Amino acid sequence: MDLRIKAWLLDIKRSIEEIYSFLPERRDFLEYQQDLKTKKAVERNLEIIGEAVRRILNAEDSFPIINAKRIIGTRNRIIHDYDNISDEIIWAIVTRELPKLEEEIEGLIKE
Repeated sequence: MDLRIKAWLLDIKRSIEEIYSFLPERRDFLEYQQDLKTKKAVERNLEIIGEAVRRILNAEDSFPIINAKRIIGTRNRIIHDYDNISDEIIWAIVTRELPKLEEEIEGLIKE
């Protein structure tokens, strides 16, 4: 595996770990929603994840990351269409999609 791709995969893994470290232990949506610093930190890490996936695909367009285009699209929406991103959308991504991505990335790193 290209060393740059490995570094970007590790960036994704680190960002996922940081997101989990920022969340309330009980994973309570209302608590998350009221914590501006946590929301901004989570969004920033989602941006990093999307940018790392974009770089990976630019280096190797057939790299096997499920939902890569959606991940990049989410990054673009957070950055460019920030006023149309709701807390509910971010929360759904973090609670439903991030665990799947984490498992996928860990498997790719091990290859």
